[in-house]
Amino acid sequence: MSQKKSNRFSVFLFILFSTLFSQSAFAHDPVFGLGPHVLFKGGIEIAPEIFIDRAGDKERSVAGLELTYGITGDWAAGIDIPYVNTKNNNVNSSEYGQGDLRLFTKYRFWRKDGPGVQQSMTVAVKIKTDTGDSKVSSGTTDSLLGLAYGYESRKWYRWAALRYLFNGENAAGQRRGNKILYDLVAGIRQHQTSYLEPDTVWLLELNGEYSERNELNSIVLANSGGNEVFVSPGIFWTLRNFAVKAGVQIPVLSRLNENQQKTDYRARLILEWHL
Repeated sequence: MSQKKSNRFSVFLFILFSTLFSQSAFAHDPVFGLGPHVLFKGGIEIAPEIFIDRAGDKERSVAGLELTYGITGDWAAGIDIPYVNTKNNNVNSSEYGQGDLRLFTKYRFWRKDGPGVQQSMTVAVKIKTDTGDSKVSSGTTDSLLGLAYGYESRKWYRWAALRYLFNGENAAGQRRGNKILYDLVAGIRQHQTSYLEPDTVWLLELNGEYSERNELNSIVLANSGGNEVFVSPGIFWTLRNFAVKAGVQIPVLSRLNENQQKTDYRARLILEWHL
């Protein structure tokens, strides 16, 4: 092979692997918080997950499947299909069924690229439909509006997000309080790898929730609402178009109104395939 052809081939390989790696390196999002990542145009993401929420003698576990499609390079949409199991160890009861389907979309309206760095901002909307089994469904249609910022480099990651959850009222006149959720996240890739090698990013999240009080027929319920803040260590492990995300939420502040059971912990495991 001549020197000129060798140089062209080297340039081609560099561009190819840079493109492949950029899809892997810039496809990261936090485990619990909202991130700015969107799929490439025509891309499909399949993401089964397990989520566990334990508070006192109550435990809620969700086995879900999230499907996402890249409409454009900046706009993605999808559906979340959950199966919910709730337990009350105090009375030894358990309920299981399909949870409410969730429809969501995310649009990246700002992006700035630099040498080895990408910054972006997205707006996200999620609608929880009243479609689940009555045993585990809230019986309401709820909506969430969120804004996320991300800074991603070869070594460091930073995210910030703010979300507002609007909860609806069910047929019995009960309405759960609206919520404000906020997230600050840092991540580090200690060892830089190529696209063909496994890649690990360690995450540390600060997740906060402020909940308004619930209402029943417009009467405010005292034992509801309040503040909770979590520190959430996690990991994002990727190999080519496959990823594993996992983390645990540990409460560091619980100021709930009146008599309520505080969260003991939350845990999440997500598997992702990009097609």
